[in-house]
Amino acid sequence: MSYNAHELMICVAARLLENGATVGVGTGAPCAAAMLAQRTHAPGLFVVFEAGGCGPELPAMPISVGDSRTYHLATMATSMIDIFEMCQRGMIDYAFLGGAQIDAFGNLNSTCIGDFDQPKVRFPGSGGGNDFASLCWRTMVMTEHDPRRFVETLDFTTSPGFLDGRDAREHAGLPQDTGPYRVITNLCEMGYSLDSGRMEILSLHPGVSIDDVKAKTGFHIEGSSELTETEPPTDDELKVLRTEVDPAGVVIGR
Repeated sequence: MSYNAHELMICVAARLLENGATVGVGTGAPCAAAMLAQRTHAPGLFVVFEAGGCGPELPAMPISVGDSRTYHLATMATSMIDIFEMCQRGMIDYAFLGGAQIDAFGNLNSTCIGDFDQPKVRFPGSGGGNDFASLCWRTMVMTEHDPRRFVETLDFTTSPGFLDGRDAREHAGLPQDTGPYRVITNLCEMGYSLDSGRMEILSLHPGVSIDDVKAKTGFHIEGSSELTETEPPTDDELKVLRTEVDPAGVVIGR
């Protein structure tokens, strides 16, 4: 069964979410990945939304983190304060984030392009991004692979990755052993070096070369010593994604 880049990204992300884990998601592709995981290999995945929905059984794709569907048959309907307290207590295993820019250490900019006081473009800002990135055990990003997004230096640091090195988070007072985990794009899946904390390529999507990735990355990047090829979506994954998760094709673009 053929597939597009959006479907591949969602399937790759879904496979990273194990049964019994907790994940903080937003709307769009991250939510689709969580819903796909629940409907395939991880029925016990516990989904949390920033606005307060905890453990809902999502009947359909929500249009915002405060959509009433994010509370459907939920374990608890609470508030943003309680969600961030859960993060601080170490209760959220994974968080999905996005942004306009990401650097080699997984730091994210969702605030502005250009000077902060006189920006070329002003974005919504942190929202819950800084809290999730600072406190959740593993942060994942899903984004298109473009040199304007993958940059050497952020115009503004909204949410912390490894700052300027693997040990920098702990030195800055952030919880130990938390931080960036995976970046999933239309070209590859990336992780972070255990030594330096810099981004590295873990697997190349079918038909993509390491030179393709380097050409679309605005900083130096290399492949992992165990570089592999991404497994394409299975027919079962695509069927669930298209018929149960996003039948209207809003996220997957079909």
